[in-house]
Amino acid sequence: MPFNDTILKAAYGEKTTHTPVWFMRQAGRSQPEYRKIKETHSLFEITHDPELCAYVTKLPVDQYNTDAAILYKDIMSPLGAIGVDVEIKSGIGPVIGNPIRSIKDVERLGEINPEQDVPYIMDTIKLLTTEQLNVPLIGFTGAPFTLASYMIEGGPSKNYNKTKAMMYEQPEAWHMLMEKLADMCITYTHAQIDAGCKMIQVFDSWVGALNKEDYRQFIAPHMHRIFAGIKEKHVPVTTFGVGASHLIEEWNALPVDVLGLDWRLQIDEARAKGITKTLQGNLDPALLLAPWTVIESQLKRILDQGLKTDHYIFNLGHGVFPEVQPDTLRRVSEFVHDYSAQYKK
Repeated sequence: MPFNDTILKAAYGEKTTHTPVWFMRQAGRSQPEYRKIKETHSLFEITHDPELCAYVTKLPVDQYNTDAAILYKDIMSPLGAIGVDVEIKSGIGPVIGNPIRSIKDVERLGEINPEQDVPYIMDTIKLLTTEQLNVPLIGFTGAPFTLASYMIEGGPSKNYNKTKAMMYEQPEAWHMLMEKLADMCITYTHAQIDAGCKMIQVFDSWVGALNKEDYRQFIAPHMHRIFAGIKEKHVPVTTFGVGASHLIEEWNALPVDVLGLDWRLQIDEARAKGITKTLQGNLDPALLLAPWTVIESQLKRILDQGLKTDHYIFNLGHGVFPEVQPDTLRRVSEFVHDYSAQYKK
């Protein structure tokens, strides 16, 4: 089967025969095969087993006919290598045993050597890209703010009060932490690309908690360095956050190829703000639980906006819920392919 590079072309705004589609959190949670594996394996155990991790990563490509695979792992995966005591607890999420409180805590953080520290991730990528996939594999990293929010709060947070307090009260410690995490992001994604990933997504999931001014001062310089560093490897790069529509123009100023939208900002609205880069999104994942007639009408609405340019990749506005039926995702992928192919004739 020939290699399907549609998503790479769309990321650069090149003409394609159809709109490429993939789903955030497409590997896992909603798949019966994955839930069976999870009965006996934790997330970290799956990611430490290249054969099993490759199977989980490839499963949605086979089931849904997506135009990309995204590596099955967690944004916490590289943190242990730099000295963060992290555990993924069921029903809670990442829990940090040694939260960051001061500049001394930041100074103790080390550097990552991916080939030595997370060789199983590199082995999974090589297995997928040399033997199993005929679509691009998307590698990823968490962005510094989102990673720091866990590292400072000690786990998931709804308000990020401790994180913002350090940002405002200890700016020297904050920027040192951002610099260390930026270094890790660049080194980690470079290794993923060298192992075979053809595209990178940077998840800044919780950065929407900041206003524009704070983003410009405390975040943007570090993100600029990360994206410039990743693009040295000549692969397209995507940024994504939840509830971050107010930052779209800030993202547009960064050296990034694709801007991922959640469902709060329509594609036409983003274009009206002068965004000409490739947009990715943005079906509300909750709609996947609605009747098919409702889903189809929303798909048409989104695609009619996205298809006005070649700079468009279909995705959800956030990740797949566990309750979503795999057949629904298959139908969405099929509809996006067929509808867009007719449009592009």
